[in-house]
Amino acid sequence: MVERCAWAGEIAENVHYHDVEWGRPVTDDNRLFEKLCLEGFQSGLSWLTILRKRPQFRKQFHDFEVARVARMTAADVERLLQDPGIVRHRGKIESTINNAKRTLAIQQEFGSLAAYVWRFEPDEKAAPELGGRLASETEASRAFSKDLRKRGFSFVGPTTCYAFMQAMGLVNDHYSHCFARAECERERQRLKRPA
Repeated sequence: MVERCAWAGEIAENVHYHDVEWGRPVTDDNRLFEKLCLEGFQSGLSWLTILRKRPQFRKQFHDFEVARVARMTAADVERLLQDPGIVRHRGKIESTINNAKRTLAIQQEFGSLAAYVWRFEPDEKAAPELGGRLASETEASRAFSKDLRKRGFSFVGPTTCYAFMQAMGLVNDHYSHCFARAECERERQRLKRPA
C-alpha cells in the first residue's frame, strides 16, 4: 500500500492533487499566479471546494493568463459574481484582478513571476514526522507576504503564502513516510532556479 500524507485522505480529488501536484516545484508564471489566486479564494473554505471549482475558475479567469486577467473590468466582476461555479466573493474576485496588475509589474522588474517567487525559497528543513503538525506560516512566508503586500497585493497573508510555498515546491512538506517526499525532493534538486 502506498503511504502518503494523512491530509490527502481518501477523496479522489485530494489524493490526485497530493500525488501529482502538491510540493512539485513550479516555475510557470501562469501556474504560479493561479495558485496564488486560488489560495486567496480558499481562505475560509476547504481546499477540496477550490479543487472542485478550479475548472470553472480557469475558464472565467482565462486560464490565469496574467495579462488577460489584468485587463478584466468592473463588468467582468459583476458577471463573475453570478457564476455559482466559482467562489462568488467580490473582494477575492477584485483581488485577483488587482494581483494580476501587480504581477505584471513584478514580471517587468524581475523578468518573471517565478524569478521573484523563488527568491523566497527558504533553507532546507527536516521532513515533518508522522503525527506532527505542519507549520501554518514561517519566517519565509511572513517575509514573502510582507513584500507582496508592499507591492499592492491583497489576500496574501503569511498563512496563504506558506500554503502557496508548500504547493509550489518552494518547501517540501510531505511527511517523511510519504512516497511523494522523495519524488519532490528529486525534482527540487534537478530544478534550475529562475533568475
